[in-house]
Amino acid sequence: MVRSSLHRAGRLPVDPWTLGDDENLFDAGLSSHASVAVLVDLEESAQVEFPDHLLRRSTFSTIATLRDALDHVTDTSAAAQPEASR
Repeated sequence: MVRSSLHRAGRLPVDPWTLGDDENLFDAGLSSHASVAVLVDLEESAQVEFPDHLLRRSTFSTIATLRDALDHVTDTSAAAQPEASR
C-alpha cells in the first residue's frame, strides 16, 4: 500500500518499486508538499487518520517508516472499533 501511494501521489522522479525499504525518500525526490499528498492517499486508501504525533518528516523519510506508521494507525484503529463491527 505504501509503494502504491508513493506511486500515485509522491511525484517521485524514480519508480517507488525500485527503492529499498530504508532508502531516504526525500533524497529520492519526495518533496514536503508531495509527502502531504502521500499522507492523504494513505489515509483514504486505508480509511484511517494519522495522529498528530506521526505527522513529522521522520515518518515520511523511508518506505519502512511509512509502513510502520501505517501499521500503527491501522492497529490502533482496529482496536478502537467495537467488537461487533470487526
